[in-house]
Amino acid sequence: MANKLIEKKEAWKTICVFLIIVTLFSAVFHYAIVNLYPSRIYIGGLMWTPALAAIMTLKLKGRPIASLNWSWGKWKYIRMSYIIPALYALVCGLLVWSFSLGSMSNEESLLEWAKELGLIGIGTLSPTYVVIIGVVLLGTIGVIRAMATTLGEEIGWRGFFIYELRKVLSFTGVSLFSGIIWATWHWPIIVYYGDNIVLEMACFYVVIISMSFMMTYYTFKSNSLWPAVIFHAVSNVYIQKIFPPLTTKIEGSEHWLGENGIMFAIVTFGFGLLFWRKAVKENL
Repeated sequence: MANKLIEKKEAWKTICVFLIIVTLFSAVFHYAIVNLYPSRIYIGGLMWTPALAAIMTLKLKGRPIASLNWSWGKWKYIRMSYIIPALYALVCGLLVWSFSLGSMSNEESLLEWAKELGLIGIGTLSPTYVVIIGVVLLGTIGVIRAMATTLGEEIGWRGFFIYELRKVLSFTGVSLFSGIIWATWHWPIIVYYGDNIVLEMACFYVVIISMSFMMTYYTFKSNSLWPAVIFHAVSNVYIQKIFPPLTTKIEGSEHWLGENGIMFAIVTFGFGLLFWRKAVKENL
């Protein structure tokens, strides 16, 4: 009993050290994002601060970097970590179109998207082919590119942080606590780039905490940080890069669309609830 209390106390100390370091590192990039231009170039650096904090914490605790779960894990969890975020993005898009909260993009909009993707000049492409090629390119090359930055976050959040939390909290506690921290870590960006800050912040917290339940599930099931890296990258690409060009905003739809929109919050909450129930049932 005494040993367990000591272990839990040590785990909380490690958690605090990590959070202090990630806060200090992140503050530098948050300042740059808000005050220096072009601000977006600093977002990639910000996304690597959790990894730097995890590595520094490990060094301070005398633990090797190799102690993180670098193994690839089972392909089952890798596949599902691609499928699930692509699926909830699709559900989100279908609901937006079905309830007329946004309309499917017309031919002119799709041709503009084709120009952005560099598809103009390789022949005449129909809107259907533009969609297919765009989704394939972004869903593969785009995801691989996105992994370069999501890896930085996931080394810290899912590779290190949730395993420390697991020493002192249940699956529900780990997912909820890490989700709140992860969402709070983003708040300066939401404030800086947001329009309706209160609504967007509320939706964002729901989204991030819901994603935390899903990503924690796959991390613990696979004993690998890579499913979370892929999950995070796929979610970013589909929500930020694929579905916005396929959806045209209409009057009154601005609060429903995008990664900080109401619809995405509703859909991810539903998925998160399913994963929570699944984890509890499996005694994860």
